[in-house]
Amino acid sequence: MSSSADQGCKGHHGCPSEHNHEDGSTRRDFLTLTAGAMGAVGAASVAWPLVQSMNPAADTLAMATTEVDLSNVKEGQAITVVWRGKPVFIRRRTQKEIDEARAATDADLKDPQSDQDRVKQSKFNGKDMPEWLIMVGVCTHLGCVPLGQKPTDPHGEFDGWFCPCHGSQYDSSGRIRKGPAPKNLEIPPYTFTDNNKIKIG
Repeated sequence: MSSSADQGCKGHHGCPSEHNHEDGSTRRDFLTLTAGAMGAVGAASVAWPLVQSMNPAADTLAMATTEVDLSNVKEGQAITVVWRGKPVFIRRRTQKEIDEARAATDADLKDPQSDQDRVKQSKFNGKDMPEWLIMVGVCTHLGCVPLGQKPTDPHGEFDGWFCPCHGSQYDSSGRIRKGPAPKNLEIPPYTFTDNNKIKIG
């Protein structure tokens, strides 16, 4: 049989059992909130390095531009440099190559573009630099590297570049003239940093 004290506690908030119940609930709520907060901090501490790792590193940013000294490239010669993992063709064209490129009309071209639009002015002497042709050396068909940088390479019918994969032929301005490639060889962004140097990118 219950004591009078126990009977007096029934229905009242002052009973020890109810105090214990409330204390337990409060303690559980506190622990839940604390665990949640710690979890959020832990997640943030994991996520931040992940986000930081997705930002370009300094050496990656440095590779975004390539500087090239052109002073040793003679007329009629070509060199290849790497920019962002791609070959870039640099050719110092002869006057004959320039004249041939500028004689082509839109009717001759699959992807019409004037030779003048594919070369740049030097900001240092204020005149055209038509002898310098700078292009990404990747065929616009399926991404092969065309031949034509070496004197012994096949240059195709248009004295330019020949893709050995599927026979695309580019002229001395890097414009597609024959074969399956749909576009001219890409001109990368570049500037003359002086009359004998360029920065690609």
